[in-house]
Amino acid sequence: MTRRYWNIDLEEMLGAGVPFGHGTRKWNPKMAPYILAKRKGIHFSNLTRTARFLSEACDLVFDAASMGKQFLIVDTKKKAADSVEWAAIKARCHCVNKKWLCGMLTNWSTTETLLNKFRDLRMEQKTGRLNRLKKKDVAVVKRQLARLQAYLYGIKYMTRLPDIVIIVDQHEDYKALRECITLGIPTICLIDTNCDPDLADISIPANDDAISSIRLILNKLVFAICEGRSIYIIKNT
Repeated sequence: MTRRYWNIDLEEMLGAGVPFGHGTRKWNPKMAPYILAKRKGIHFSNLTRTARFLSEACDLVFDAASMGKQFLIVDTKKKAADSVEWAAIKARCHCVNKKWLCGMLTNWSTTETLLNKFRDLRMEQKTGRLNRLKKKDVAVVKRQLARLQAYLYGIKYMTRLPDIVIIVDQHEDYKALRECITLGIPTICLIDTNCDPDLADISIPANDDAISSIRLILNKLVFAICEGRSIYIIKNT
């Protein structure tokens, strides 16, 4: 039973397309307990279960944020990039919304090296030091900077491994999920009807393709994180 009230409304979720799943031919049998019905070849998730697990996820991130824990939000689908970036900024989280660099977490020492290089290049660009280089060298550096930005922009301030990772699309970002499992980092996943609900610590049955569904779920999690951060600030002032 949820310890706080997170204003999770079934009608609002229905309007956002949260229960709409994939075609019945693409389903994962493990999702059977989370599916309410199938109509015209489409599976529909049980919104009562979605509300329950979303509440549990909100409780988890609230408690973690109230203790000063750090979060990483992952969804590398192009159409979700803006929503993920907004959520990360609002909740002061890190995010990966373009490309997942293989080994980003499991090979953290290499990621740290790349982050330091990225920060140095950004500083050189801001201070105008790049203008002192030859045109050929400037072109090389700018290509390096663009590549690092695609991988690392959303985690540019991350100095250690995250405490909790929120993964919006289990299929799209399976590599990220596997790295979290390897490292024992708790995960929250949206699980569409073609996903494996056993892989994440908290699986939220929801449409992971529709932007309206993604935004609604992220909004609830972001609100809970912000509430937790407020408690943390009060405790530490």
